[in-house]
Amino acid sequence: MARKSLSNIDAAWLHMDDPTNLMMITGFFEFAEPLDYERLKTTVDVRMVRRWRRFRQRVRESRLPLRGPYWEDDPHFDIENHIFRVGLPSPGDEAALKDMISKLASRPLDRSKPLWEFHLVENLVGGGSFLVVRLHHAIADGIALMSVLMTLCDVDPDAPWPKPESEKAHRRRGRRVRALFPPAASFFAATRVMADEGRLMLLDPEHLKKRASQARAFAERLARLALLLPDTPTIFKGKLGRKKVVAWTNDLPMSEVKRVKNAFGVTVNDVLMAVVAGGLRRYLLARGERVPRNLNIRAMVPVNLRPLEEAAKLGNRFGLVVMSLPLGIENPLERMLEVKRRMDDLKNSPEAVVGYALLEAMGMTPAEIENLAVQFFAMKSTLVLTNVPGPREKLYFAGGPIERIMFWVPQSGRLGMGVSIFSYAGSVSVGVMTDYGLVPDPETIAEFIAEDFVGMLRMTEEMDEPAEERLEAESRESTPDAAAGAAGEAAINDARCIAITKSGERCKNKARPGSRYCRVHAHLAANDASRSL
Repeated sequence: MARKSLSNIDAAWLHMDDPTNLMMITGFFEFAEPLDYERLKTTVDVRMVRRWRRFRQRVRESRLPLRGPYWEDDPHFDIENHIFRVGLPSPGDEAALKDMISKLASRPLDRSKPLWEFHLVENLVGGGSFLVVRLHHAIADGIALMSVLMTLCDVDPDAPWPKPESEKAHRRRGRRVRALFPPAASFFAATRVMADEGRLMLLDPEHLKKRASQARAFAERLARLALLLPDTPTIFKGKLGRKKVVAWTNDLPMSEVKRVKNAFGVTVNDVLMAVVAGGLRRYLLARGERVPRNLNIRAMVPVNLRPLEEAAKLGNRFGLVVMSLPLGIENPLERMLEVKRRMDDLKNSPEAVVGYALLEAMGMTPAEIENLAVQFFAMKSTLVLTNVPGPREKLYFAGGPIERIMFWVPQSGRLGMGVSIFSYAGSVSVGVMTDYGLVPDPETIAEFIAEDFVGMLRMTEEMDEPAEERLEAESRESTPDAAAGAAGEAAINDARCIAITKSGERCKNKARPGSRYCRVHAHLAANDASRSL
């Protein structure tokens, strides 16, 4: 029976498994129509189980000293033990669905079998179906697992029943699916923090010796992570239980997210990180918690280190960066600009590589030492936060059109909350998973995240108000005398913001009292000035 040792970092994720925090990626595919169960089994068998041997292998711990765990073929493998057909209890509504997914997210995978399961959930109100997937992090990171799952899909709605295909045909179909992903994304990357030089530092130790300045930066980031004080105590941190609960937002149109992005000169990732911070802020306030101006909580953010051509290779190949979320900033624009500043700092650092090195080192230590390291880093953060750009157009799974895709990352390091952002077919959804004993109502956080985005969008719409309507309204307020119309219009025009927008036109907003800028560009100007100091 063929055996293969787990890599150090894969072993680290296996040993991080804990009854109160399972190292398992949970997610779902939503379908508006019932999915054909037999075609689903055939699709998974042909395109995943036969293609990647790992999905037919179980993990075993070595009985020999100083030897790590290994993969071995499951002699009793049966796909029926991994794909289940279940009916949603009445009334079959969204609350019942969330309860079922929460229970699945709280239940460990059976280690006597390959570490993955699919659950086809039926009996939903409206006649649709959900495919809930559970995959252990030891198999691969979320980037690679998402790549595998996407190769199960078809681009064409009338794709034929799946059948065994050659390696060439498999790659060709995979390229068609990958072509639907954003070209700027580092293929399912949470954020493009990893620079080429950083990758060389990871892969070539000699390169690190040659680059003294980069070695110094590497050491500085390592020291930063090691010397971080425990994260700010909030209701999001505490002793964990075994019950997890999940929720997700309604779809946020990507066109509106980009509208905010373009209006304020930030990235899509900046916008979404800022509204997550805003949603968490609102939740604390709703629970009666104090939210001082200087309140920050830290998020562990996974960063893809996998080149595009290796997207479908199994195993874990990602680093972690620590992002501080400014929950204490009330003004949405100011908060978003601060998020941008902090993200820009991380993008120009080797912290992701440092995080990868730490994870790999943990996998080389005895379980007792690794557990202490996990607890040490758990003190320094509050949540895991990931942003994955998915396909821009609709895909089809086992003949059914996919309406929505959502995944939750495991809360590594004994953290009590995970927030996952996933974009698909022109929309963005934000998923929240929490420990029931700490936050029993993650749907409230999801609602607050959506509300914060609406507020951000409203600010953008104020900027987009037609100049004629704005001038007419301001003219009525400041020049009631028609005889003074011309002079009033000139005065109003002079009171406009002097900033030039990206379109090359003068800003249409009214300048703030005592300033030459509107409230939006005043913040942008201040931010630019602080960077130049």
